[in-house]
Amino acid sequence: MSVLVTGGAGYIGSHTALDLASSGEKVVVLDNLSTGFDWAVQEPEALYIGDIADEALVDRIIATHEIEAVIHFAGSIIVPESVADPLKYYLNNTAKSRTLIERCVAGGVKHFIFSSTAAVYGMPEQSPVDESAVLRPMSPYGRSKLMTEWMLSDVAAVHDMSYAALRYFNVAGADPKGRVGQSTANATHLIKVACQTALGQRPHIEIFGDDYPTTDGTCIRDYIHVSDLAAAHTAALGYLRKGGSSLVANCGYGHGFSVLEVLDAVERAAGHGYEIRRAPRRLGDPASVVSNPALIKSTLDWKPAFDDLDVIVAHALAWEKRLLEPNR
Repeated sequence: MSVLVTGGAGYIGSHTALDLASSGEKVVVLDNLSTGFDWAVQEPEALYIGDIADEALVDRIIATHEIEAVIHFAGSIIVPESVADPLKYYLNNTAKSRTLIERCVAGGVKHFIFSSTAAVYGMPEQSPVDESAVLRPMSPYGRSKLMTEWMLSDVAAVHDMSYAALRYFNVAGADPKGRVGQSTANATHLIKVACQTALGQRPHIEIFGDDYPTTDGTCIRDYIHVSDLAAAHTAALGYLRKGGSSLVANCGYGHGFSVLEVLDAVERAAGHGYEIRRAPRRLGDPASVVSNPALIKSTLDWKPAFDDLDVIVAHALAWEKRLLEPNR
């Protein structure tokens, strides 16, 4: 029996594949390499380059490798792009997920773990936010992910398949051993952009708004180390295998850092400053988005190992330096 990781050549998927393999799982990766990298897939049972909506391919993978569980990362993730091109997101994140889920049901897959997002909450009325909060996604990205959560709930109610939908907050950092990291050139993650700026790859970094009702006027977010997030997927799989009921849970640490605090941490890690510019607020940016992770901590066998902003930033900066090495 094997675990199929869709999008397993991407940022979070590659870290999860490593975590699964270290736990003794047989890992099969399916990725179209539109944003992932084949070198990020390290010693899988098999790597298939293709689309999750290719029904014949998915059927063959499930049958050939006796796939027991699917961990689904494949999709599009850039919020502004989703506003500019909503149909791309409803295709990649919703329609193709529907096809994948259908093939999983047909192939007898028992467990399905879905890469969801805190964007399903939209502009939360309270922070920290828990899973009972009103769901008001503000972008096609958030809505496309929520629709897949709904599909999984409906499917699990009538088929022999349990699922976990993990709602990520702000994912950052890189593998502590330096094997994989966030490698997409135009990624918009704050910590990655700040590290690139500190290394001279970008001329400056912008702060979008410094007049929010926070301690220093900049937005506060809950940053979770990618390796801790990967471990949460492995823990969710173990939970479902033991007969746990389907689960929707936040993935975060339960505390946040402001933009300025993050930029200070990058400066400490780099050992020098870099140019920071002030810019107007971006439409739709909440002042503070922090998770309440009580549910995942009480339900899964999961304890974060890298809950430290300086550690997260140090790992991210080390990875950016590695990407600058020749032959990478």
